Amino acid sequence: MTKLNQIIAVEKGVKNRSQQELTQAHHDLQKPQLLNGISRTYQPRDEEGERFPPESTRVQVRTDDVLKKTKEILTRLFDVTATKDLTNCRAKADVSVDGRVLLKGVPATYLLFLEKQLVDLHTFVKKLPTLDPSESWVPDPAQGLWATEPVQTAKTKKVPRNHVKAEATEKHPAQVEVYYEDIVVGYWKTVKYSGALPAVRVNELLERVEKLQQAVKFAREEANAVAAEEMKAGDVLLGYLFS
Repeated sequence: MTKLNQIIAVEKGVKNRSQQELTQAHHDLQKPQLLNGISRTYQPRDEEGERFPPESTRVQVRTDDVLKKTKEILTRLFDVTATKDLTNCRAKADVSVDGRVLLKGVPATYLLFLEKQLVDLHTFVKKLPTLDPSESWVPDPAQGLWATEPVQTAKTKKVPRNHVKAEATEKHPAQVEVYYEDIVVGYWKTVKYSGALPAVRVNELLERVEKLQQAVKFAREEANAVAAEEMKAGDVLLGYLFS
């Protein structure tokens, strides 16, 4: 018995082949030279007249034949698509992670949507900003941020000092050299804040996304393993159209 996943596998090929053949048929029907033919024979007025061989151009495309071929092409496409869509109505599976059912009886089409969304979510979570590992961080509930422990640093100021190199004498003044000394005038207390996440939290989220991705993939495969419910739509619709 044909499975839904087998129908899905052949659908793309049927669509591509149908499009190619229909495009070719459309182009052929737009070329009058393929649809028209002629047959000419020459009869001289008398027995002594010059004779010419007959001339003919064969009709290469018959519209009725193109319509028949079009009906065959589209019938296969209509039937495959109808069978897929009809079976999709019954194709459902549960999404379970670690034995816990998160979603029950999810349609295969929605599972496919989830699968694509989770690829984007994985990329999003993987690029979440993380806290600088060179710092030690603690939660600050009041601000909803992460904070470092306060670090105290001294604030200094350069104060000029005099250094007497030579005492004054009766003949010479004192030789004084001015230099500057760093004097502590206060203290800075610095606390760094961050709105990023601990790396362990980001890794935890990544693990959850990956588990959910796997669960959705398994569910989609299970849903697509349902037996296909065949539906013959093409012959009825195209039979009416081209009859």
